[in-house]
Amino acid sequence: MLDRVIHVAGVDEVGRGSLFGPVVAAAVILSPEGAHRLQDLGVRDSKTLSHRQRQKLLGKITEWAIDCQLGVASVAEIDRFNILQASLLAMKRAVLKLGELPQVCLVDGTHPIPQLERVQRTVVKGDRTEVAIAAASIVAKVWRDELITRLDPLFPQYDLRTNKGYGTKKHREAIAEWGLSCLHRRSFKLKSIQH
Repeated sequence: MLDRVIHVAGVDEVGRGSLFGPVVAAAVILSPEGAHRLQDLGVRDSKTLSHRQRQKLLGKITEWAIDCQLGVASVAEIDRFNILQASLLAMKRAVLKLGELPQVCLVDGTHPIPQLERVQRTVVKGDRTEVAIAAASIVAKVWRDELITRLDPLFPQYDLRTNKGYGTKKHREAIAEWGLSCLHRRSFKLKSIQH
């Protein structure tokens, strides 16, 4: 009898602390060989990489991954459920899109994904220690950054191309002057900076 291959997915999200736009998660399944190759190339936590490095590594991740999928939770879902639950929902959506569901999910952080009938292991700072989670962080960050950049011309006053929706001084000043757009998270404590 042949041994069954056990697929392990790394799962991570980006955009959790942003003031604008959705939260985006990715789930990535790597073979042991693919994981070693990506680690050797420098795949690590997306926050420690430059835009150019992430773009270059994304191509290698999608080339060498067994599967790689995205999940999104909208601004409306963030405001309805809260950012933690929306992040976990985005992660669940990413995992469920995988062509073959993994037997094990390595989930960045301290919270397992609710109602996901898979073995899960939460890994604090997993994007620093697990290459599959690091790969997921890169995939999610590149995709979300590109989405926010494409939205920038629709909301030019908020400087989204530069801040990617995060609460920089310029972004907060724009909110104070212009108010919230339809894609700002109303559940976040932004009222104190508005007129």
